[in-house]
Amino acid sequence: MNRTTTATEEQPDLSRTVLCIEHIPLAELQQITEYYGVTLQQVASHHTIPGSWFGDPEAGIIRMNLYVRNDTPLHSALHELCHLVCMDNLRRTTLDTNAGGGYDEEDAVNYLQILLADQLPCCGRLRMMQDMDSWGYSYRLGSATAWFYEDAEDARQWLFAHQLINPQEQPTWQLRQG
Repeated sequence: MNRTTTATEEQPDLSRTVLCIEHIPLAELQQITEYYGVTLQQVASHHTIPGSWFGDPEAGIIRMNLYVRNDTPLHSALHELCHLVCMDNLRRTTLDTNAGGGYDEEDAVNYLQILLADQLPCCGRLRMMQDMDSWGYSYRLGSATAWFYEDAEDARQWLFAHQLINPQEQPTWQLRQG
């Protein structure tokens, strides 16, 4: 049966189409942040998220702290965590909100974000890529999945060169040095 939406019905909330912090066991994400020496800071509902580049409900980063709220999308939390992992030591020690970095680093952040999703039983890479597409990440090939499998060799090589993944594409749980 097909159903049409009338003007009086509420439109779907885009933030609810993706996994948010409130939908996952927080301990799973906290374990990953701890592997990297990052402190996961949970912000109370309706409080502003410190260090959020795009504003609430997006995750924030200040030095070695990752800030999330229950309505923060999981993909945002992993993305900001990956910025912390991929940036050099100097930027990390002075980090407040703006991760900076170039295109190569941003691609590596996106790739690592997808790999880390596999470390979360509540998510996995396919769900992460779906959420990235739903939220509006844009790729030349049209989707995160197409980019990851067909056009991300440079990101893979960047992560490997900086010893952030091993040859089997598993995280090394190290921060970028230098």
